[in-house]
Amino acid sequence: MRSLLLLLLAILVAAPAVARQTVTEDDYARAERMLRQHTSPKVYGNAITPNWLDDGTFWYRVTTRAGHRFVRVYPEARRDKKRPAFNHARLASALGAVTSATYDADNLPFQTFSFGDSDRFIQVSAEGQTFECDLRRYRCEASEAEAAPAEESRFARFRRTEIPSPDGTREAFVRDHDLWVRDVATGTERQMTFDGEEDYAYATNNAGWTKSNRPVVLWSPDSRKIATFKHDGRGVSMMYLTSTKVGAPELEAWRYPFPGDSLIFRIERVVIHVDDAEVVRLQMPPDAHRSTITDHIVDGGEWADIEWSDDSERLFFVSSSRDHKVATLREANPFTGQVRDIFEEVEDTFFESGYNQINWTAFADSEEFVWYSQQDDWGHLYLRDLQTGELKNRITEGDWRVLAVRHWDPEARQVFFTGGSREPGDPYFQYLYRVGFDGSDLTLLTPDSLNHAVAFSPDFRYFIDTASSPDTPQVITLRSTDDGAAIVELERADISELLASGWKPPTPFVVKARDGETDLYGLMYTPTNLNANGRYPILNYLYPGPQSGSVGSRSFNPSRSDKQAVSELGFVVVELDAMGSPMRSKSFHEAYYGNMGDNGLPDQITGIRQLAARHRYMDLDNVGIWGHSGGGFASTAGILRYPDFYKVAVSGAGNHDNATYEDDWGEKWHGLLERNPDGTTSYDNQANHLLVDNLVGKLLIAHGSMDSNVPPNNTMLLAEALMNAGKDFDMLIFPNSRHGFRQGEYWMRRRWDYFVRHLKGVEPPKEFKFGQQTDQPNM
Repeated sequence: MRSLLLLLLAILVAAPAVARQTVTEDDYARAERMLRQHTSPKVYGNAITPNWLDDGTFWYRVTTRAGHRFVRVYPEARRDKKRPAFNHARLASALGAVTSATYDADNLPFQTFSFGDSDRFIQVSAEGQTFECDLRRYRCEASEAEAAPAEESRFARFRRTEIPSPDGTREAFVRDHDLWVRDVATGTERQMTFDGEEDYAYATNNAGWTKSNRPVVLWSPDSRKIATFKHDGRGVSMMYLTSTKVGAPELEAWRYPFPGDSLIFRIERVVIHVDDAEVVRLQMPPDAHRSTITDHIVDGGEWADIEWSDDSERLFFVSSSRDHKVATLREANPFTGQVRDIFEEVEDTFFESGYNQINWTAFADSEEFVWYSQQDDWGHLYLRDLQTGELKNRITEGDWRVLAVRHWDPEARQVFFTGGSREPGDPYFQYLYRVGFDGSDLTLLTPDSLNHAVAFSPDFRYFIDTASSPDTPQVITLRSTDDGAAIVELERADISELLASGWKPPTPFVVKARDGETDLYGLMYTPTNLNANGRYPILNYLYPGPQSGSVGSRSFNPSRSDKQAVSELGFVVVELDAMGSPMRSKSFHEAYYGNMGDNGLPDQITGIRQLAARHRYMDLDNVGIWGHSGGGFASTAGILRYPDFYKVAVSGAGNHDNATYEDDWGEKWHGLLERNPDGTTSYDNQANHLLVDNLVGKLLIAHGSMDSNVPPNNTMLLAEALMNAGKDFDMLIFPNSRHGFRQGEYWMRRRWDYFVRHLKGVEPPKEFKFGQQTDQPNM
């Protein structure tokens, strides 16, 4: 008996300690302190916005531990290139003298300012007034002049429903389905078109999954012509949503095409000559509502795949086929409407002209154009003849890819672009390069193994390089576009307060893909109080793409959603960019074209298994999965396709059957829908509702009742199939919520609770309330 007890004791001592099986309110509070609202205020000097001046200098505002400071930079100075924009203490005193308020040098009562006729004077707004301040005598006085308006933000510009002309004298807008132009100075309005009607209107901004009152137009450089289209939605399917309210609900109805529909949105291209309101219709059939980069003809708020020549005499655009396999560069005569084809590329799967950026352009003066192609499996630039389409020369080549062209310089015959996979290390790190149109002098302008975000000076002589990685905070440097040489270091992010709070960065990792050869990259999050001898359930966060991946930006961020937060509850969180996601080779990106149900799940599973082999504390017997939108589709697919691996899934706003989602998404990534004689379709292999018999584990699905992107019908179909199969599951419907649930904290808490209850096997604290925590260090 004594020997048996000793043997049992030895076994217990040798066995790994089991992770704590209780989850308390204090654990939830510690988790909450890892959310963005608590971590971001502990990071200083990690971002700046330059305000360039006509003399080639610029100023910016930066956060510090004490508050904020204004800095001015003199790139051409021999020394002291970076200086305080003014004496902060003296300006605080001068402003206080005229406002009868007390200001601190590190917390001046304004965020922006403008210079007067010289550097001696600045204009600021404080306490609802405008002040002129003399920076020599440091005296301020109230001014009757209105403060110079702050530059309109990019997002504010895109929310406008009028599109200003390049010279600022006119603005285009839509009224009653027709296009109008308003004279800015006089307010005089003139109607440009007269035959617009419901579902057949001019400049309509509707892709089904997204819509806006902002018209889709492109002004010519001389501000005298407008390129636009007549948007034909006649016969296109309808979408219906109803609000939740006391009494009769309100109906929201709009055109929304689906894969396989006989009619989708079409655009009939026109050019409007504004001075005499003449409409010239391009002599060509309507184009499908498509672009070479997005599932909308609008990219970032602007019309994609179209540009004017500098002299406003020629119009260039790309027509994309409905299935995205054919891209045709065309030129239109804006006076006659004649159209000629210049060049065409045909793909077996889908054509893209770049990563989040249109990378083709035409140079009318030299009769050349640059085309982006992945014809050699990587994304590169090609110089071609604008008249014949014939290749003149490659601009870039190699086993790496151009991501986004940042600046064309036809005079110097150079192009600046970001690229990836060329330098050693993480292929998702983005670098800035410069190369000649003839392919010569390819120059790396951002050294080091980090991710680089860049912003150019107006004259493109300099750029601001913000370099970081998921575990390395930002270093911000002013560099020369000649050779990338550092002019001056501007800021170095201070995360000491963040570290003192107990925070730690995610751990980058590399694993092999399903093929056993391809490297996959991701991030792993572990509790700050990790017990290396413990056993922790695994949570797999994923977004399968195909237009983006799970990890997102490789820049430093103190909180990547709530991944570190949920890890604090006793989980190891894993996210990796699987095959089928972008930014690498074409073959990598199209890995599961025609089989969207794949979702990169085989790579997620094999990657997690490899990590668990490295880290004994990872519990492969308890794996959960979650995601939103495409990730909601993929997380449900995970538990249905791999029930032996995933035990718990939480799915938000999933497009569970892409035949029930908007047309452009499925038709680009999965192909056109084909119906078979037996009633099956080519989309059946990706539909979650056809797999419900496989459900074994715990599934929570959720949707917003007013989701106009992924309509709630996707989740309702899944729920109906689960009920018909007699399966137990959980579901939440968020009343009046769109695609991003406005009840976000409630949803996050319910997700945390679900994993704690069903993976850890314990009850979470009841109805934990966010927003009551103080920023105490995590212990």
